Amino acid sequence: MKGATVPAPSAQLQTMKAEFFRALAHPIRIRLLEVMVTAPEASVQELQRTLGIDQPIVSQQLARLRASGVVVSTGSGASTRYAVSSPLMKDLLSTAKQILTGRLAHAKSLHRELAQDRAVRPRR
Repeated sequence: MKGATVPAPSAQLQTMKAEFFRALAHPIRIRLLEVMVTAPEASVQELQRTLGIDQPIVSQQLARLRASGVVVSTGSGASTRYAVSSPLMKDLLSTAKQILTGRLAHAKSLHRELAQDRAVRPRR
């Protein structure tokens, strides 16, 4: 596609993308999603037991994910069940893991290089 210009996405679309990633930007929400992509649906209590996190925190983070459309709920009250809204969430989390693994591998090699550099230089 040499020389082809790609139209810029609208500001509204860019904002929508940013809101989606902002909804994921919390360690507990990521952990919730990692658990939820392996199970068809779960209750707050089940997620709380699995993660070992207090129920109000799990409920708060699920509410944020639900408000952004990342998870959906069925039922009501004590029988509310939560599930990821798209099976592609599993792929997204897997891709993020691959990217981070590559970054960590690079950092590890730099750490080894630094350690070797220290070993070669005489101390004063």
